[in-house]
Amino acid sequence: MVRRSRRRRLQKFTGLCRQEEGLRVKRSCPSCGPEPGGEEKKGRGNPISVQLFPPELVEHIISFLPVRDVVALGQTCHYFREVCDAEGVWRRICRRLSPRLREQGSGVRPWKRAAILNYTKGLYFQAFGGRRRCLSKSVAPLLAHGYRRFLPTKDHVFILDYTGTLFFLKNALVSSTLGQIQWKRACRYVVLCRGAKDFASDPRCDTVYRKYLYVLATREQPAVVGTTGSRACDCVEVYLQSSGQRVFKMTFHHSMSFKQIVLVGQENQRALLLLTEEGKIYSLVVNETQLDQPRSYTVQLALRKVSRCLPHLRVTRMASNQSSTLYITAFDPLDQQMPLALSLPAKILFCALGYNHLGLVDEFGRIFMQGNNRYGQLGTGDKMDRGEPTQVHYLQRPIALWCGLNHSLVLSQGSDFSKELLGCGCGAGGRLPGWPKGSASFVKLHVKVPLCACSLCSTRECLYMLSSHDIEHHPTYRDLPASRVVGTPEPGLGAGAPQDPGGAARACEEYLSQIHSCPTLQDRMEKMKEIVGWMPLMAAQKDFFWEALDMLQRAAGGVGPGPATPES
Repeated sequence: MVRRSRRRRLQKFTGLCRQEEGLRVKRSCPSCGPEPGGEEKKGRGNPISVQLFPPELVEHIISFLPVRDVVALGQTCHYFREVCDAEGVWRRICRRLSPRLREQGSGVRPWKRAAILNYTKGLYFQAFGGRRRCLSKSVAPLLAHGYRRFLPTKDHVFILDYTGTLFFLKNALVSSTLGQIQWKRACRYVVLCRGAKDFASDPRCDTVYRKYLYVLATREQPAVVGTTGSRACDCVEVYLQSSGQRVFKMTFHHSMSFKQIVLVGQENQRALLLLTEEGKIYSLVVNETQLDQPRSYTVQLALRKVSRCLPHLRVTRMASNQSSTLYITAFDPLDQQMPLALSLPAKILFCALGYNHLGLVDEFGRIFMQGNNRYGQLGTGDKMDRGEPTQVHYLQRPIALWCGLNHSLVLSQGSDFSKELLGCGCGAGGRLPGWPKGSASFVKLHVKVPLCACSLCSTRECLYMLSSHDIEHHPTYRDLPASRVVGTPEPGLGAGAPQDPGGAARACEEYLSQIHSCPTLQDRMEKMKEIVGWMPLMAAQKDFFWEALDMLQRAAGGVGPGPATPES
């Protein structure tokens, strides 16, 4: 009904329905030449080109299409590519998707970027327990301009958009379609604050410890005596995660501008690390056990030791857990005083820090893991601890990396732009869907990943994935130089056969001996599934071998066909 009324309005607007002769619109492009078989047919009327219509009219018609259809139409010919890429089309689409958005934002293509941000935004979650183990979508705040960051806490979820508005997504009891009362995650939202730059909470993986939310924001301060006008100052506001009530606020001098905040330490000795725009790190200590008491506090802001002892060092990003902090610094190969706490061969783009292990992704898309490997959370195929960063050769160019208590997750993208979620480590509690016994190498999880997923997070009860596509900000990986490919197997970057056939042969002999030591056929099948996960194969090849082994296992055990449930 809506499409019919829209079509009638367009016909009335263009006046085509009032023509005495039937007109047939022909899509043509100046570079495409005449349409084959273009002779006039009786009763069909004279064909006309869409280029005869005013550009404003064509843009107005195209703006009613869904975003996916606009992108597809722009790939048909040169003419439609220019029309569908016009800012006027995307301005109308953006106004339709977000009527309350007044400003188009920043960037080279502000309206197109804003429209795609609001079209692709979404927060998806999958609970580990219960009967329903499918992907669900949270409520989408109408005022949100895309999603930039999110953080689940003990009871709720907080989302920061691209305009600095922090939203408070609440879990609540709602009425289902059958009239039953059920508990639903992230089904209601309120605006917690505006002008936010970053936010953080307790860095431990268990959300039960996340009682307070620390928000780094910019606030206008009234003019003091002897000055004119107000000034914008950065501040840290502390909110209760259960109710969203602000319990504490500290304001800094207007000359200091920060861009990131992380927490480290216990509740009674909580250290707040603040990263400035110049790459310096300041810290202050807060006692969380006294924040709910109505009294004033005096805190001292001090320069962190890494910035005090190495003033030339510029930090670009921070990550933390309960007792450790990881710094990503600006890469300068000519600086001989650059501290190399971790021996890394290239510049690091982003990182993840778990309870006792960490993951790094360099500029060539390679993944390096380091730390405790008791449950196989490093994805190296074994359970040996690593004291130095160790490359995971069969994974390349991830979209996101996350390290938890004793497992790790990687969000990757295939050649057809489809997303998949890989995981390794402990699978207890359903934290690795489809692999309850866990895996010492990264395996494909049984999770339907949204097309525009960009980040992820896992808690004890739930797996979260944030969907948002920014056309101007995406990890740009470099091609690995040929000099670094020699001697190192890089299947994802076009390297041919492995350069160490002797080592591969020894590994295969070891795999065969492990299979031979299994007493039963079922045990040998399970061991073979596990070995397939260890081998440096592509994701599609691993899926093929796992599915084939499941079919053989069902046939040998006399079990009828059913869904594959790998449990290696």
